[in-house]
Amino acid sequence: MRFFPWGFWLLCVASAPARGDSGSKARSCAEVRQLYGAKGFSLSGVPQAEISGEHLRICPQGYTCCTSEMEENFANKSRSEFEAMMKEAGRSVQTILTAQYRSFDSYFQDLLNKSEKALYDAFPSLYGELYTQNMKVFKDLYSELRRYYRGSNINLEEALNEFWTRLLERLFKLMNPQYHITDEYLDCMVKHAEQHKPFGEVPRDLKVKATRAFIAARSYAQGFLVGSDVVKKVSQVSLSHECTRAIMKLMYCPHCRGMSSVKPCNNYCLNVVKGCLANQADLNTEWKYLMDSLVVVADRIDGPYNVDTVIGTIHMRISEAISNLQENKDSITAKVFQGCGNPKISTKGSSSEDKKRRGKVALEAKSSAVALEMLVLDAKGNLTALKSYWVTLPSVLCSKRVMASSAADDKCWNGMTKGSYLPEVMGDGLANQINNPEVEVDITKPDMTIRQQIMQLKIMTNRLGNANIGNDVDFQDASDDMSGSGSGDSCPDDVCGKRLSKSPSTRQPETHAIPKQSGHGISGASSRSLPSAFLLFLSVAFIAVQHLWR
Repeated sequence: MRFFPWGFWLLCVASAPARGDSGSKARSCAEVRQLYGAKGFSLSGVPQAEISGEHLRICPQGYTCCTSEMEENFANKSRSEFEAMMKEAGRSVQTILTAQYRSFDSYFQDLLNKSEKALYDAFPSLYGELYTQNMKVFKDLYSELRRYYRGSNINLEEALNEFWTRLLERLFKLMNPQYHITDEYLDCMVKHAEQHKPFGEVPRDLKVKATRAFIAARSYAQGFLVGSDVVKKVSQVSLSHECTRAIMKLMYCPHCRGMSSVKPCNNYCLNVVKGCLANQADLNTEWKYLMDSLVVVADRIDGPYNVDTVIGTIHMRISEAISNLQENKDSITAKVFQGCGNPKISTKGSSSEDKKRRGKVALEAKSSAVALEMLVLDAKGNLTALKSYWVTLPSVLCSKRVMASSAADDKCWNGMTKGSYLPEVMGDGLANQINNPEVEVDITKPDMTIRQQIMQLKIMTNRLGNANIGNDVDFQDASDDMSGSGSGDSCPDDVCGKRLSKSPSTRQPETHAIPKQSGHGISGASSRSLPSAFLLFLSVAFIAVQHLWR
């Protein structure tokens, strides 16, 4: 009985080193506290040293510096930060596309403005009342051309035909003031205009060239705006719940584990981001088509369609047409009288002195072909660089935003601890995420907002394709077709219709996995086995000594 206190004392001593050792190894949470405060959170309740982590729902349940509240706050923070990264990356693309649009738009508008100004400056001296009494006809033409370029629903060929018809009616009356010409007579004259060709070949030639140039210019400018708008809307798509958990595990769980200085493994980061941006990657095919189509039309604008010459010389072609009419006035009038009859003589009478041509004023068109060439070269370079934007985005985010480690690093954060990352990197797009080990992705439910944007890209690419061959196609409402398209729209028959989640069998064996200890989080196996063996030894010693005592 005298030995019992000694035995009890020995057991207490034996158990003390186990607790003391564990306590001495508990790491400080100073770095996490500093980070948590810097993110704008209160430090109230934040541990000073590591605590058991069985309460964690996202991070590994080992010893941790994060409480449940901290984990939730970090998860929300990681979500907002990742979405901000997406928007920032998108804004850089928007800036490039918008800058290209503005450069071309400024060039094209300036070209049109100079042509109009040249007409207003020269025509009063050239044509006197033939111009001054018909200024509205010319102003209306340039107004219609601008409206078309801006995207109004105008038939450009009809607008040009209307201009020549109105101009012919006005000029014919002014050149024949001695006759009383009724509206019915003008209608007859217009019907014969195609046969008589009062303006020569100018109307037909200008219609062909100007239509092709304006269609190409309008589609080209709109292509940049559509591309920018698609990036803006896709960048605003919210992260899924599964993605938020994966991003939190990637960005903040190493801090909770006391590994603030350990960077995420590059391949681990790629799998997380590819899973989160699976739908966005499906834009790749149609996005590339749009970029390629813009390049092709850019070559047309600076090449066969010769926008600089065609748009910049509209006033000169109009002057040429009027000159043709004046020079062939008598023969044209005779043909009209022959086809429509002789109009009645006007009782008012009028002097035609001021209506005659007052002399020649040189009409010039200052070429800006060099400026256009530079614009096109710059645009083609940017468009080529942006072609792979959606599939290179994960790599860009991981290397420049998340600051992942190098691919060869075997001492990086792999989602569980510091070590190597074994799973292979997933492919791009929704369908390729079926076995993503980091993010649970339902490949049977594509994001509808992104599908709509894929359709917008298709529509714009189709418009550019038609512009390339000189055809004008109005935009169709994308809301009429919500079926979506592009890579990843469909999935194999054997996997569609069922929820696809991560399967442990699809992930390669991980050497870094640490078994979970019930009730005590995760710790080293050797540190747990030592106290148990020591206690067993003391128990045996106690029995032996007690036996000898007796």
